[in-house]
Amino acid sequence: MNIETIGLNAGLVWAALNEAETVDTKQLKKMAKIKTEKELYAALGWLAREGKLMFQSTEDGKGLLVSLAQ
Repeated sequence: MNIETIGLNAGLVWAALNEAETVDTKQLKKMAKIKTEKELYAALGWLAREGKLMFQSTEDGKGLLVSLAQ
């Protein structure tokens, strides 16, 4: 995985989140068509560093919900 791949995946994640309000990471991985969790979390880190995401825990505390920052 390189910086270019992470950036491309960040674009896929942003586009997927732009279509949905709030989704968990499993759904987001499918929606963005990203192959591995490692690639998903690298893309989330990229977008989080840019201040474009909001995170919250699922009700059971075992998952992570992601949405675009307003």
